[in-house]
Amino acid sequence: MSATPPKLNADSVRAARTRIAGQIIVTPTVFSEALSQATGAKVYLKLENLQHTGAFKARGAIAKISTLTEAQKKAGVIAMSAGNHAQGVAYHAGRLGIPATIVMPKGTPFMKIRKTRDYGATVLLEGESLVEASAFAEKLAAEKGITYIHPYNDPEVIAGQGTIGFEMLEAVPELDTIVVPVGGGGLISGIALAAKSVKSSVDIIGVEPELYPSMSNALQGRNRPCGGSTIAEGIAVKTAGATSLPIVRELVRTVVTVNETSIERAIAMLATKGKTVTEGAGAAPLAALLEYHDMFEGKTVGLVISGANVDARMMSSVLMRDLVREKQVLTLNIEMPDKPGQLHAVSGICAEEGANVLEVIHSRFAMDLSASSARLGITIETRDEAHAKQVMDRIRMSGFKLSIRDPNEP
Repeated sequence: MSATPPKLNADSVRAARTRIAGQIIVTPTVFSEALSQATGAKVYLKLENLQHTGAFKARGAIAKISTLTEAQKKAGVIAMSAGNHAQGVAYHAGRLGIPATIVMPKGTPFMKIRKTRDYGATVLLEGESLVEASAFAEKLAAEKGITYIHPYNDPEVIAGQGTIGFEMLEAVPELDTIVVPVGGGGLISGIALAAKSVKSSVDIIGVEPELYPSMSNALQGRNRPCGGSTIAEGIAVKTAGATSLPIVRELVRTVVTVNETSIERAIAMLATKGKTVTEGAGAAPLAALLEYHDMFEGKTVGLVISGANVDARMMSSVLMRDLVREKQVLTLNIEMPDKPGQLHAVSGICAEEGANVLEVIHSRFAMDLSASSARLGITIETRDEAHAKQVMDRIRMSGFKLSIRDPNEP
């Protein structure tokens, strides 16, 4: 069997679109004034985070399931996934009464495990990585005679994901560029097939985490390492899909990598400016606009916001880290005489300057200070960096010695 089956083309995507009509949400493609101002591009968001399962994977799952025979449906399906593909398969299998087994790596976020089980699937935690989990799932599928639904290396799955490309250009025909998160390549190859058949001039650009450059490695013949902890775990794939690779090579303009800080910033910007919640993989397209400003400036750009299944604790951490990064939340170390009224004086300055005090730690036993001195660690919230400087200047003018605590300190 060849790497790219002849049937996998724009017509495959059209056929999938017909099969899945009414079984997925035709998500909106919305203009974001705030993100456009922040990036210099005319930014549209394809909100796949509004799918039933919170991610685009529901499209490929039902596209594949809808091709199964009655005997295959009765036997059941099995999939391997760190979360979104798992939920897509579990959701559609559950509503159609098809037994579903999902194999997930042991490090999968609890929220994704819980939601997959809630859809009625049997969840097995196997392997320390996607590769190990995949090998176990394929072995189990062969032993039990059930259908294995690959998350990206399956023509029907790719065709289902590709329906996004048709929807985006129907909603916004003037798009110059579509930016797509890339793991194994199923999403971007499907979108490229669809979008290029409608508008040959549209640029398709892929985005990978810097720690997992699997697709760009394959395209460039490089061997950069793939591994490490990334907030974009949904696209943390070590090997590009064999079915997707030739399509990406032919139809995708380029695949870029983005660092973890850019992905965090993008998650925060989508929440605060774009008013939408997304996981790391879904924020990768905006991260590309932040890192590669010149590539997109002045263009009409569609960003595929692929999913919203982010753990609440992780989202909280990302938003707080972004406030620290922008110096809207910072901790000041203030040396002061160890006598009554000093804490009141500092807190009074913060109140007068309109800064919000979040936490106070008062230490009299720091060995690098004299016995007559104390150190105040005070965490404050300010409007922006300029406001923070205003508060700090006022504290210094009042005779206190001050330094900003490094957020990387324990």
